[in-house]
Amino acid sequence: MTPTKPLDAIARLPRWALLSLAAIIARVATFGNPIVHVDESFYFVTARAMLDGALPYVDIWDRKPIGLFLLYTPAAAFGLPLGIWVYQAMALAAVVATALLIARLADRAGWRRGSMAAALAYVIWLDLLEGQGGQAPVFYNLLMVAAAVLIAPSGRDHLAGARFRRGLLAMLLVGVSLQIKYSVVFEGLFFGLWWMWREWRKRTHAVPLLAAAALLALAALLPTALAWGYYAAIGQGQAFVYANFASIAARQGDPMGEQLGNLFKIALIASPLFAAATLAYLRGDRMGLRGWMFGWLAAAVFGLLVFGSWFDHYALPLLVPLCVCAAGFADDPRRSRKITIAVLAVALLGGEATVIVKRLNRGGPAQLARVVDAIGHGSGCLYVYSGDTMLYPMSGRCRLSRYAFPSHLGRKRERGAIGVDQRAEVERILALKPAVVVMRAPYLGERPELRAIVIERMAKDYRLRAQLPLGNDRLSVFALKSGG
Repeated sequence: MTPTKPLDAIARLPRWALLSLAAIIARVATFGNPIVHVDESFYFVTARAMLDGALPYVDIWDRKPIGLFLLYTPAAAFGLPLGIWVYQAMALAAVVATALLIARLADRAGWRRGSMAAALAYVIWLDLLEGQGGQAPVFYNLLMVAAAVLIAPSGRDHLAGARFRRGLLAMLLVGVSLQIKYSVVFEGLFFGLWWMWREWRKRTHAVPLLAAAALLALAALLPTALAWGYYAAIGQGQAFVYANFASIAARQGDPMGEQLGNLFKIALIASPLFAAATLAYLRGDRMGLRGWMFGWLAAAVFGLLVFGSWFDHYALPLLVPLCVCAAGFADDPRRSRKITIAVLAVALLGGEATVIVKRLNRGGPAQLARVVDAIGHGSGCLYVYSGDTMLYPMSGRCRLSRYAFPSHLGRKRERGAIGVDQRAEVERILALKPAVVVMRAPYLGERPELRAIVIERMAKDYRLRAQLPLGNDRLSVFALKSGG
């Protein structure tokens, strides 16, 4: 009798178990690290501040929708360090659930032989595009793929009532996604407009069609309307509108050369998936759900291009429709199996290397703990001029500004886009004489004149307590001189 090969035993695992195993392998290097990425550190810090009574946009400022911070509050309630493990477990569960629904869509599209490869590709490519932790798309991708499962063409389309109910629920999921990140708007528009086109094709009369479409649109807008309504009711409607909408339009773009370099990087990383999806498209069978998936992918690409900047994690929403479409290539038994396995293996190794290198570059818990020890846990307030916002909750020190995210006050692109003059706010904070000030090394895009102001004040009223490494960076910790 031939002994069972380990790979054969793994292949026989249920989908959820295999995908869970793959996700753990892909993300294990991040577990317990409080500084996987500055964005998710800030989401955790804001959620913790909310639990302590702070109101986003008023007491702690950002332009992300409030749903993203609410999403982090269950994890933040556990405090540190347990809360870090909790949000990363939440992200892991979201990744596995999203991958399962990707496989389900690929099955429905008739790409059953490629569905598991598509799901694994999603898990693996997250590591390559800054999705190894709890970035916003890691969570809202689950909502959007669930909406797609509901609203996409199916065998139940002959039932008008079922089409409406599934469409209504799908657009409500889109609405919740909008309160995690507004960038899903174009994918949501594709879902809604396609639903209307399908109803028109089924000869639904204009009046009932428009009435039903209005209800679907209201479902998509409801979560945002409720958030705005709450802020308006407490007299902070203007603060909500400025942070969520006006400030986005006011933010300056990075240099075009830098943006195009970012876009090229995204295209390069995602090129194997785009090549597979293109080959699937060229096979010519683009009817029903298959054609719908390519349409969704086009909407997601359009959304990416419109928003600009094109940081790696901006491409994470593409991965859901892109991986489903790539299943069309992996489904071909004649020539695709060996290529698919080889590409997934190389991508997994590349993703693991990427995550490990980023951890080394950005630092980990031990280095961060040494910085926190240098800051101390006294009663005086902390000012992180540049560095990670996780230093606030880890040190337990108070903030002196609602602008806790350092880039809002220090970056050129934020000038005139945060509702306050950057220089005036920096000078106001320094005038309050924070007990401890933290600065990282100069960075690309920083306003050098603001750094000069802080350095001058440090030389006058502060002493250098420590200079400590955090990954490839060095953080300077300054303490206020007695009588300063």
